[in-house]
Amino acid sequence: MAISPSASGVSGANALASSLRSYARDHAVHLLVIAVLAAYPGVYAVAVNSPFSAEAVALLPRVETMVAVLYFGLFAVSFDFVSGYTGYLSFGHATFYGVGAYLVVLTANGKIPLLPASTPFVLLLVLGGLLAVVFAVIIGAVSFRLSGVYFAMITLGFSQVLYVFVRDWGYLGSNPRDGVAVTGRTEGFEIGVPGVDSLSLAVGQLTGDTVELLGVVHLTAAEVSYYMVGIVVLVCYFAMQRVVHSPFGRTLVAIRENEERARAIGYNTFYYKLGAFAISAFFAGIAGGLFAGYRRSVTPESGFYFLTTGDALLASIIGGFGTLAGPLYGHLFDEGVREFLSKGGSGGGLLPYLRENVGQGTMETVVYNGMTVGETIDVFLNGRAALYVGVVFVLFVLYVPNGLLGTVRDRLILSDRDD
Repeated sequence: MAISPSASGVSGANALASSLRSYARDHAVHLLVIAVLAAYPGVYAVAVNSPFSAEAVALLPRVETMVAVLYFGLFAVSFDFVSGYTGYLSFGHATFYGVGAYLVVLTANGKIPLLPASTPFVLLLVLGGLLAVVFAVIIGAVSFRLSGVYFAMITLGFSQVLYVFVRDWGYLGSNPRDGVAVTGRTEGFEIGVPGVDSLSLAVGQLTGDTVELLGVVHLTAAEVSYYMVGIVVLVCYFAMQRVVHSPFGRTLVAIRENEERARAIGYNTFYYKLGAFAISAFFAGIAGGLFAGYRRSVTPESGFYFLTTGDALLASIIGGFGTLAGPLYGHLFDEGVREFLSKGGSGGGLLPYLRENVGQGTMETVVYNGMTVGETIDVFLNGRAALYVGVVFVLFVLYVPNGLLGTVRDRLILSDRDD
């Protein structure tokens, strides 16, 4: 019995619609988060121009801050990919972030042989990730001979060796300790389809005041960077999520839970761990490239220093180890708290808000032993952001050990079991 083309077309359309509905149902949370992040610049613009602009500026992170949250969040996610899913803490993960960042800046300055300064930025991101993979294979081949704290320390050692090397490498510039900046290129780094100008937009601070899309939408330079960086982060996140939910990813979880048992049933755990290390390094290199493309500069401290890995560890603990998306939320929480408690007025925050909105009489009111309200506010808020972030970190370790996303996930699982 023959099937008419129209009937087969309807059947195919129904199958596609069913597949899309199933995907939307399974990824409802992801779609909601993407929608919220996509709407954020518009919401922020409306809020800061509303009657509650002072409160909005004090509470909401700037779009520029959100750009940093995205690219560093990708680095934190890559850190969680290996540390959260294998149980091996890579304290030297900043190595791969720095490799990607320095490749972008040095290529733009014409200092990388065989790579012209005009190399498309998207290609540089991929090359930076691949170069990070090379470093990961070399470092991992040695480091994964060890486990536990010894693995963490040897990866930290590799990172510090590269940090000192880059800090004193005269080829980078006259004063490599201060880092290198993009000097051979005045235009921004474009993200999109290489060679197709209409499908590419530049990121960074040198992209002009506004960009017009379709003659209707007008975006600031920060908003363009936000969306372009966001697209890259989104693609990388879904790629890592696909790996996590593959047989390879399930094997990584088995290694994390009981490596001896995984080895006993026939898995070569060394190669699985090395593969996870290389994959995480690839995306860490891309994150470093995004950082350098947006900031147009990189320093040894921002690229290779162990505290960069420490920030990723902090984000993973706050967001939740082994959740993949958790570190992104953790870094957003971290940056939000830091900006809210910042002492400068350029980015808003609680201190500038109180100074501008609390009456002079109230500020001069004596609270205790001659100390006024204004002096008390300065004592507890001025320059104390890192202190309160540390307190929050301790509280998370003590009372929310699974992090923000991990706790929500555990609650939902318990709820499903009760039903």
